[in-house]
Amino acid sequence: MSASWRRLVLGEMLPRNARRFSSKVALVSGNVRLTYVQLNERVNRLAASLRGLGVAKGSKVAVMAYNSHRLVEAYFACNKLGAVVVPVNYRMVAAEVQYVLTHSDAEVLLYGEHFADLARDAAVATRIAMGEAAPAFALCYETLIAEGASAEPDVDIDDDDDAFLMYTSGTTGFPKGAVLTHKNLWVNTANWIMEIGINSDSVWTAGLPLFHIGGLNGVLPFFYIGGTVAFETGGTSFDPVRTLQLMSAEKVTHCNFVPTMWQQILDQDRSAYDLSSMRLAMWGASMAPLRLLEDMCRAFPGIEIVNAFGQTEMSSNTTFLRGKDAVRKMGSVGHPLVNVEVRIVDDHDRDVAPGEVGEIVYRGPTVLKEYYKDPAATAEALRGGWFHSGDLVREDEEGYLYVVDRKKDMIISGGENIYPAEVERAIGMHPAVREVAVIGVPDPRWVETPKAVVVLREGFTLTREAVIEHCRRQMASYKKPSYVAFVRELPRNAAGKVLRRELRRLHGGADDQ
Repeated sequence: MSASWRRLVLGEMLPRNARRFSSKVALVSGNVRLTYVQLNERVNRLAASLRGLGVAKGSKVAVMAYNSHRLVEAYFACNKLGAVVVPVNYRMVAAEVQYVLTHSDAEVLLYGEHFADLARDAAVATRIAMGEAAPAFALCYETLIAEGASAEPDVDIDDDDDAFLMYTSGTTGFPKGAVLTHKNLWVNTANWIMEIGINSDSVWTAGLPLFHIGGLNGVLPFFYIGGTVAFETGGTSFDPVRTLQLMSAEKVTHCNFVPTMWQQILDQDRSAYDLSSMRLAMWGASMAPLRLLEDMCRAFPGIEIVNAFGQTEMSSNTTFLRGKDAVRKMGSVGHPLVNVEVRIVDDHDRDVAPGEVGEIVYRGPTVLKEYYKDPAATAEALRGGWFHSGDLVREDEEGYLYVVDRKKDMIISGGENIYPAEVERAIGMHPAVREVAVIGVPDPRWVETPKAVVVLREGFTLTREAVIEHCRRQMASYKKPSYVAFVRELPRNAAGKVLRRELRRLHGGADDQ
């Protein structure tokens, strides 16, 4: 018999609540409403069928689909089998998807109907279409549900076993796979419950896709505590009107949106919607303009506004700025969570004095296990027994943390992480380009967006539109530069390294396209 009920394993969340809240609605997904009993039974049936296909403890199972009840079911079915979920960012182009599938050693791909072409060409042995029917090259999801046994899978899973393999943008131009264990995500879940005070009456919605760590770690606390998770199904476009309708109809108490989504919500006439159930409004994934935070406070008086900060490798949240400080400490990311220990260090891992800028490093049970198949990156990130985040911060006299810059020059555009090296690699493949550097510049909609500073080969010409179209073919659309500047040379130091600070000074606006 398995001893998993004694451990912090994700697959135990649903059956526990199915016993406690047999008729309680667990999940609202478009027109589909599932109680904890119904959701748990569908998960068990899927797990049984996946097991019959050879999915076992440690198997890698990739999932690429829009938010839906089937996506949640697939995640939990893998959790119950001890398989490792590999969420695939559906905004990536075919080459990027194939890299993730190959690098992760995925044996199975479950995919939504909109991604049939990508799935057909994917080098994965077993493909499952997440719908009522399937093409010839795939199995049918609902058939697997119907044919699977409803009994709880008996698999001995340890809480230090791998649960998710989450791919992050890579500083070398290729994404890295962060291995997160059951304990990692369970402790992060506990952190949320302790910090934001949810209970079994709480109802959650968010504008984040579930392939994103922010989407995943948002739903887990509510499934853990016996609350309700509600979200819109569909594509990549955020619809503030439908979101407000959902929040009103489902009596949402807690929600999370990136700053650009909050701006769209604030732009609507909210008088037609009953938002009286709201208790907490969360934002994160990118920095919010102070004007937006002030507008949120005015629009939602009496509702706690929380800034959530973190990263994939930390499962993900590391700090919260709580509602009482939302205005007083605007710009801060707040204090560390209860199970997260932090230091601020210099380049030699020595603590810096309060007020000085240094890299924030972390220790605790939410730190990733490793980077998949990358021992060198793992050792570098975890040197000295602390996870090195790459974020530069300072601490004020009251212990509040402020993000100053990103040590590795990552760009956060509309809540999505973009590394300049990834964009530079794509642009550098164009035959007309001699060299290129990419920086983040302010953007009125996305807060920040990539800008490419390009040096052309002698005798070649190139337009801004051609650079952007080239990138569009090489990578996910959100990574392409919005602006392009053509220069004769890039500023460099004596060692030949590009001076990004000088680039930002010279080209930090959008006007020199």
